[in-house]
Amino acid sequence: MILTLTRPDDWHLHLRDGAAMADVVGATAAVFGRAVVMPNLKPPVTTAAAAMAYRQRIIGALPPDVGFEPLMTLYLTDVTPSEEVRRASEAGIVAFKLYPAGATTNSDAGVTDLDRVGATIEAMEDVGMVLSVHGEVTDPGVDIFDREKAFIDEVLDPLIRRHQGLKVVFEHVTTKDAVDFVQSSPSRIGATVTPQHLLLNRNDLLAGGVRPHRYCLPVLKREAHRLALVAAVTGGDPKFFLGTDSAPHGRSTKETDCGCAGCYTAHAALPLYAEVFESAGALDRLGAFASFHGADFYGLPRNRDRIRLIRESWPVPATYPFGDDVLVPLRASEEISWRVEDVE
Repeated sequence: MILTLTRPDDWHLHLRDGAAMADVVGATAAVFGRAVVMPNLKPPVTTAAAAMAYRQRIIGALPPDVGFEPLMTLYLTDVTPSEEVRRASEAGIVAFKLYPAGATTNSDAGVTDLDRVGATIEAMEDVGMVLSVHGEVTDPGVDIFDREKAFIDEVLDPLIRRHQGLKVVFEHVTTKDAVDFVQSSPSRIGATVTPQHLLLNRNDLLAGGVRPHRYCLPVLKREAHRLALVAAVTGGDPKFFLGTDSAPHGRSTKETDCGCAGCYTAHAALPLYAEVFESAGALDRLGAFASFHGADFYGLPRNRDRIRLIRESWPVPATYPFGDDVLVPLRASEEISWRVEDVE
């Protein structure tokens, strides 16, 4: 079986920097036309000038004429001035990223209180800038499996009610609560969904031993939530679109007493999504989810070139190079039933 799709985009991607970035960016660029690149480097990307410099480093790590466009974001902090929103908009930056401080990898410089950034968010609303949110509270008194629901109730719902024109992407949603919230919200609220949250539940992370390379934040949830995500993306709702949240970490930082959060999926992102849609009997809807919904939400033109997927199993390597380390991909040493055949 062969599927021909409009070339897709990845609306949530981590590339890191330096030699490590150079080792992983090609996997995304070989398949996707564009990718929204997250800004949680060390130090974080907090200014338009820094984002444009990072963009040039990404482009410089690719072969010429590869046809891939990195879409840049800025890291929102407690002290981001509203003037930076104008500079970002003029530079073509597509979003600011809200990390609640301490929520995930390299988020220590994130926002501690939304009241501190009210004027900056108003500036985003004025220029039509997207606010991309990591949707978890960081209160240690809230169970880690409940932090997305608490974020909806305590942060996100009040935020979108207060800012009636703000466009928000609820990143890497993981619960039925998030699906219900997005579907009941205005059209200016969208969501990305990762392959790991569509394919795996918390048993896959914890049953029979801890699987560190399946550990991500937000953490995998129970099966009922996974099924709600699958129903949302395979049902054709345009509010949901592809965002891998592919997050490479060296094996030495994953297989340790305090392993980093993040799953690396860029090596096989589109084939993994194809497995989800095939299992749901919805392969005819994969193209819109992967190629149209995100572009339409961001107000960008759809890609014109095409990509072919073939239903043919292939073995995933045990590791890939990653700077001075290696990384272990999702499905390492296993097989994936679809592969990308060609990009036209």
